Amino acid sequence: MPYNPDLRISTDGPAVARAFADHIVAKLNKKKEGPLFWALSGGSTPKLLFNLLAAEYQDKIDWSRLHFFWGDERMVPHDDAESNYGEVKKLLFDKVPVVKSQIHAVQTNLEPEEAAKAYGEKMMQLLPSNSDGLPILDINMLGMGGDGHTASIFPSNMKEMMASDEICTVATHPDSGQKRVTMTGKVLNASDEVCFLITGNGKTQRVAQIINQENGAVNFPTAHIKPTSGKLIWFLDEAAASEVGY
Repeated sequence: MPYNPDLRISTDGPAVARAFADHIVAKLNKKKEGPLFWALSGGSTPKLLFNLLAAEYQDKIDWSRLHFFWGDERMVPHDDAESNYGEVKKLLFDKVPVVKSQIHAVQTNLEPEEAAKAYGEKMMQLLPSNSDGLPILDINMLGMGGDGHTASIFPSNMKEMMASDEICTVATHPDSGQKRVTMTGKVLNASDEVCFLITGNGKTQRVAQIINQENGAVNFPTAHIKPTSGKLIWFLDEAAASEVGY
């Protein structure tokens, strides 16, 4: 199966953030009415995005329509510096008129297995489902680590996580041993749209391997994120895209 994501290449990280912010505006306009279900991610480029949205998009977005989820979350308190939710709250939610009841954070005060089960149940309760009974997010925003991981699907747990029939499950970071709750591969691929936001020279080689489908790309979890019936878009800066054959 050919790997042909829609590549959106911008000059640098801030330009990538702006391109994605404009994409959210366009997505809301296209859908016209009703909720937009958006899964967020951590990382340096999302920080740029959240700061930009808070500074310049308060009046460009109908915040009342947005429901927020997380593709993965570290099992730390929400006020911990490593919390993905806590970061978005500080940079974005505290500054724009979001509907607090539409912010769906992982309950990190629970045991990891309980938190994963509860989050999967919440997704099933709130989101539409496809013919396979999987919840459908309108936009699943993802990043990629230097090892090719995405969400908390790492090379070391990829086979298990991609095949899992759970909605969310517990992952263990291969180096730190930190527990995380993550959406599984089938759920990521059930999204109406998956958008990778990747910037910087540190990701250049891995981006090229995956998009060009070369040098063992099959070993990287990011290469297995291909929406079953939705769109796959890579928002890249020129540095990250510099070795892609486009």
